[in-house]
Amino acid sequence: MGTQDGIQSCRTVVCEAPVNIAVIKYWGKKNEDLVIPLNDSISVTLDTEHLRARTIVSLDPTSDGVQFSLNGKEETPSKRFMKVIALCKSEALRQGSIRENDTTLGLRIVSDNNFPTAAGLASSAAGISCLASALKAVYDIQGDISGIVRQGSGSACRSVYGGFVRWHTGHAGDGSDSVAQQIRPASHWPELRVLILVVNDKKKDVSSTSGMKESVDTSDLLRYRADFIANARCEAMTAAITDRNFEKFAELTMRDSNQFHAICLDTYPPIMYLDDTSKAVINLIHAYNRKSGRILAAYSFDAGPNPFLFTLSENLQSLVELLRLQFPSANSSFLRGLTDFLLKSPENVEYGDILNPVSDSVQYIIVTKAGEGPKTSVNEVPMSPFC
Repeated sequence: MGTQDGIQSCRTVVCEAPVNIAVIKYWGKKNEDLVIPLNDSISVTLDTEHLRARTIVSLDPTSDGVQFSLNGKEETPSKRFMKVIALCKSEALRQGSIRENDTTLGLRIVSDNNFPTAAGLASSAAGISCLASALKAVYDIQGDISGIVRQGSGSACRSVYGGFVRWHTGHAGDGSDSVAQQIRPASHWPELRVLILVVNDKKKDVSSTSGMKESVDTSDLLRYRADFIANARCEAMTAAITDRNFEKFAELTMRDSNQFHAICLDTYPPIMYLDDTSKAVINLIHAYNRKSGRILAAYSFDAGPNPFLFTLSENLQSLVELLRLQFPSANSSFLRGLTDFLLKSPENVEYGDILNPVSDSVQYIIVTKAGEGPKTSVNEVPMSPFC
């Protein structure tokens, strides 16, 4: 694309990027401007078949600005959004894939999510990763872009890769080694299943960005976690993933989620992302594991009330049956995503002693699995004022 005369074609890129769910959490930065986290974190990238951000980026030779729409509505690009664009242009210039005059070409950016935005479902991670991955293709950038993505949205850097991903806080003052790396691809653990229970799809009261800053300023527990717990926990989680040890994976996931929300309560004033349904799910999963005699399921909560549950495919049917009994719903599309297990006859298991049914407190459940990183497709036409 790049030549000594600059870009010679109008390039339109379509990108789909995944949501990632942290099993060892990132909460708090040691450098706000560079978005360098207090500690390492680990996530599972989810299949884009069921949760994804999609972004279409087109070069616009008739403009030098940025036009942006999200979910069908014209939006003013945020500072973080514009920072990612600027960093991608700068990296492309450094690599020589574009010329200086190419950076003045306008951009038309159209994005949409197939899941609720700003409700604690990692929409910013998918969206920023999608934008940067599309720009990588537009500008012919080579190599890892997780360091760029990180500066738009910290957790987004983990969505650059599929499967199981670790974001390293790094040691360099300029953040150059604060990057994401894949631990294992999605194919490493095909039996792992993830259930997203949508309890509330409204925008949360306290954003992750402001909540993190308040915790850094006021929570002693956060500082203790960063200094003594989180990175060691990342090592243990890496081993559990490598060995496909579900019980260890599940225990670490639940303990880390609990500690994150303890930090939110330790923040002053306290931050309360969980609601009564969230707490009911926590109690239900522990009761289910006790009744089963071993850990068959785990929960995790990000900065919102929606539970993320983990289990293995062999236990998926019994877990879903339990959830349907606990959270009865008349919604005909209550279960979405990977629902082939419904073709089997329900298991004859008695759960009455651990149930306390609450109707319609869960809007719907998405069943999915680990998936790959962003996918892009490119269309080019000769450059003209009308392309």
